[in-house]
Amino acid sequence: MNPRLAAARALAAVLNGKASLNSSLPAQLDKVEERDRGLTQDLAFGTARWQPRLDLLAAQLLQKPFKAADADVQALLLVGLYQLFYSRIPAHAAIGETVGCADKLKKPWAKGLLNAVLRRAQREGEALLADMERDPVVRTAHPRWLQKSLKAFWPEQWEAICAANNAHPPMILRINRRHHSRDAYLALLDEAGISASACQYSRDGIVLAEACDVRGLPGFAEGWVSVQDEAAQLSADLLELAPGQRVLDACCAPGGKTCHLLEAEPGLAHMVAIDLEAKRLTRVRENLDRLKLDAELIACDARDTASWWDGKPFQRILLDAPCSATGVIRRHPDIKLTRQADDIPALATLQGELLDALWPTLEVGGMLLYATCSSLPTENTEVIDAFLARTPGARELDLATEAGLRQPHGRQLLAQEGGHDGFYYAKLIKIAASR
Repeated sequence: MNPRLAAARALAAVLNGKASLNSSLPAQLDKVEERDRGLTQDLAFGTARWQPRLDLLAAQLLQKPFKAADADVQALLLVGLYQLFYSRIPAHAAIGETVGCADKLKKPWAKGLLNAVLRRAQREGEALLADMERDPVVRTAHPRWLQKSLKAFWPEQWEAICAANNAHPPMILRINRRHHSRDAYLALLDEAGISASACQYSRDGIVLAEACDVRGLPGFAEGWVSVQDEAAQLSADLLELAPGQRVLDACCAPGGKTCHLLEAEPGLAHMVAIDLEAKRLTRVRENLDRLKLDAELIACDARDTASWWDGKPFQRILLDAPCSATGVIRRHPDIKLTRQADDIPALATLQGELLDALWPTLEVGGMLLYATCSSLPTENTEVIDAFLARTPGARELDLATEAGLRQPHGRQLLAQEGGHDGFYYAKLIKIAASR
């Protein structure tokens, strides 16, 4: 299959609200030649990254918008525009190959439309975009609701956040303390000709100068190292783990933090890792097996403690709560298409419900680390503020890190170009049982 067609079909499912790229793209990648898979991924993710900008440009170039049934043609047009403005593909190839895909969609009428619009974009697109730069949606390539939210919450940083969200993320590794120190693994990378440096905040973090195939990393198959963003790595040390503790990792998939906790403290008495979907736990088990670690995996709604909790209290809980993922847009740019403003209050409600449900499973004196990969205080400091107000036995603890910005509660890490993702942490201690 033509990589442009594969990317467009994956994007069409996203535009129709039926999937994310993580769920729609793999099936399309299976249909293209192996040599074209990298191009297909770039076309899909790159088009999603710049979609708010490209969509407004398309509206300027079209006489009327596409019907819902023609989301595949709309996606194909966006893929064509992405190639013209954000790739090194020659314009004649970008236009010709994209137009040719219309036949495979069994919509031959679209060939003339795509050809005319893309050729006009080639002639006039730069000037049209320049005229549209006054619109912050065009300038930042973020949907209007999100651009306004970031500007309201982060008036000094919002443009830098948008720029970081549009940049390609660095590849960051987490060394396995059970095998090597960070310095020792950096030496192994140097011997392998892989340029890398230590992360600023995570004691286990290494950032690569250039992304590479994990199969080329020394000892990857043996579990010496994993891929994980620096911000997510902070949880292991912030939890203050100790031998003999029972630990709960709620909402654990894909298991990076579960594995890191076990690497950081080999003497844990028991690790329970929960996720809502059983199929997501398959990835957790794969990660555990590669690293030769073990945990009790349970597929359930963490709020339904009656269905999974054995009544034995935990000394540590990591709640990496479901969220808008607005801090990891650069890794999942289709968030710009799939998230809406109305999602945020509902997510904040869910986060509060998870805190309320899990708190009784924590022993007095135990700690709960609340985390999200959101950049929006509505899901972060405001959730913690509301929880503390209704939970007399909870107190907040300081976080032992300089990463991010101090908030009324917790610390907010904002996405950094070349550095960590956007993330939030708050740490709570249970000083008394609920009455």
